[in-house]
Amino acid sequence: MLELSTLEVGYAGLRGRVLEPLTLSIAPGSFVCVLGRNGAGKSTLMRTIAGLQPALAGVARLGEVDVTTMTAADRARQIAVVLTERPVSPGLTVSDVVLLGRQPFTNWHGRFSDEDRAIAANAISQAGATAFTARYFDDLSDGERQRVMIARALAQSPHLMILDEITAFLDLPGRVEVMGLLRRKARESGCVVLLSSHDLELSLQLADIVWLLDGKNSLVTGTPATLVGSGCINHAFDSEMVQFSSRLGRFELVDQ
Repeated sequence: MLELSTLEVGYAGLRGRVLEPLTLSIAPGSFVCVLGRNGAGKSTLMRTIAGLQPALAGVARLGEVDVTTMTAADRARQIAVVLTERPVSPGLTVSDVVLLGRQPFTNWHGRFSDEDRAIAANAISQAGATAFTARYFDDLSDGERQRVMIARALAQSPHLMILDEITAFLDLPGRVEVMGLLRRKARESGCVVLLSSHDLELSLQLADIVWLLDGKNSLVTGTPATLVGSGCINHAFDSEMVQFSSRLGRFELVDQ
């Protein structure tokens, strides 16, 4: 289980707190989509839960263990993170990069076992990256790199996957494939998957739970149907030019 207990995320100094204190829990096997407009605090929240950024107060626990108290090796065995930054890996092939996801599980010699290699190969296949396995990672397009980083996260066999805007460089079929894969991964393995996305319509179709940041320091949670029916989606995203149609499940231009 992932549990947030009066967690405050933000920055020291003038920027201060980004969200009101959060207390909630997510059951194993849940596929959670984190939605909100630019600047609402999605990335800050994700980085804090991952232990990459200190919380202002409160705690994030995974399996009753405070994420910030985990050793680097233990965190790597339990939490897989894919962020928006463009990764570089000079001289490494796709196969090399994905196999690094198994590094936390190697013995004291640091050698990969046949099982590690099989898990990495399966992750590459699941992420749709088989066609460029032998290519150098730095020669790939942005969309291809994203698939490789997803494969590396899958290879870690984590209890928690945190993915920040990882479908941004994929075309529509690719976004559907990847989000469907991650939802299936959560259900089959029991891990919690947190995915932030600007693809609102697809997220509302596939998410088990939505964390909705309204841009006013608040976070609302619920099923997609609950948040659509309550008007929370409209409150967070509607503007003078565009409104979300709860009946059609998509954005529409406002008649001028």
